[in-house]
Amino acid sequence: MNQAQTFHTPHELVRVLGKPAEEFTREDLIHASELLGIQMINFRYLGEDGRLKTLNFIISDKDHLETILTDGERIDGSQLFSSIEAGSSDLYVIPRYKTAFINPFSDVPTMELLCSFYNSDGEPLESDPSYIIRKAHAAFTKETGARFHALAELEYYVISESEPLYPCINQRGYHESRPFSQSENLRVEALRLIAQAGGKIKYGHSEVGCFTMGKTLYEQHEIEFLPQPIEDAVDQLIIAKWIVRMLGEKAGVTISYAPKITIGKAGSGLHFHMMAVRDGVNLMVDESGLSDLAKKMIAGLLECSTPLTAFGNTIPTSYLRLVPHQEAPTNVCWGDRNRSVVVRVPLGWTGGNRMIQTANPAFPPDVPVRMSKQTIEFRIPDGSADVYNLGAGLVVACLHGIRMPGALDKARDLYVDGNLFDERNREKLKSLKQLPGSCVESAQALLEKRAIFESDGIFPASVIDSTARRLEEFKDRGMSERIYGKEDEIRAIVNEFIHIK
Repeated sequence: MNQAQTFHTPHELVRVLGKPAEEFTREDLIHASELLGIQMINFRYLGEDGRLKTLNFIISDKDHLETILTDGERIDGSQLFSSIEAGSSDLYVIPRYKTAFINPFSDVPTMELLCSFYNSDGEPLESDPSYIIRKAHAAFTKETGARFHALAELEYYVISESEPLYPCINQRGYHESRPFSQSENLRVEALRLIAQAGGKIKYGHSEVGCFTMGKTLYEQHEIEFLPQPIEDAVDQLIIAKWIVRMLGEKAGVTISYAPKITIGKAGSGLHFHMMAVRDGVNLMVDESGLSDLAKKMIAGLLECSTPLTAFGNTIPTSYLRLVPHQEAPTNVCWGDRNRSVVVRVPLGWTGGNRMIQTANPAFPPDVPVRMSKQTIEFRIPDGSADVYNLGAGLVVACLHGIRMPGALDKARDLYVDGNLFDERNREKLKSLKQLPGSCVESAQALLEKRAIFESDGIFPASVIDSTARRLEEFKDRGMSERIYGKEDEIRAIVNEFIHIK
């Protein structure tokens, strides 16, 4: 990273140290702490429940800081992972230097670091979600020679007691601007702070969902990221969710990533875009368009779509979102630019790159050649997702497709041209497999296909078992049909899960 790049980066530590975060060392962080007067270190990590945990340190002297950054700390793992027994529950949390950033909310200068878990032998904890995703990515790279890049679309609602001067139009909030979008300032501040924390952001905008119930205003927003290696994509998503919630607390409004707020209004998804990159080349496209590798990855995602709900749709209200005609998938299929399918192939600038010249006649005649932006988008997950396990599951599914005999045939057979619900697709629709309709069904799907996720030693059996067990405990089979039209029951279950991971 050259001086111009470090000058323009919003990441304060990158700017201070003059190097990319991937190259941060212990000595770098100690040096930055001295320059910035850091008084506190916070370790952050996800447990089995997918929620962010915190361990706070007040720095007493340089030796103390060195010890924290070198040795990590000991914690009670039985409180975080059901597979760890209380009789032998000590774990280590070890910081990952590249994740360091300055806390924008703390009253004292504070450095934040994401951590990984290690067992009593000093080895990575097999059930550590961050270790599982690293193993998945390593297996994918070994098989393909490519890196697995991904980006997430983080959708959320801002809920406030407000009677705006410029009220929104019901379900017409898409890309709305102030003054008709009341929470634009909160979103813009979130973009700024996420970038300062190292997040690579593509853009932010208001989303479709906009409505009132009584005196309560509900506004939906989205933050979309740039493609990063899958581990980094998930790390930045975790920090982004925390930052948006913290801004909501500061503003006195509620932030919810819940998949469904109420029936009949837009739900919030957590769509993941993916690509395979080798030597600066996006392998999702070739001279003919979408590559065979991409189609095999799509076939794997479709083959694993039902068990992937166990990681991506983890609460009963997830299945109030996965209903027909709501721009959310219900049938296992894929298509181009289609928002009702499991895997969508969005526009990828494959139709030529001369648009900028027709819009700007003075633009130079030679448009710089850039890596293709083409991705494939997995549209099932929502904000309840266990994001590390989901990210690992997506990698495993794509790897399974690459290895799967007949993958290209499967991709061909499950392709849907145009609107899935058009009359011309009626017979096709009848032949398609349905996604699970409850947490219980999702658990069953995971158990049935557990061998795919346990292959290559990526997912430990204990993680599959504990995931299925948590889902089965909801006992929600048939819930959607049971509460249909019962507004009080719907409101009660939505409120129960309004604050999710």
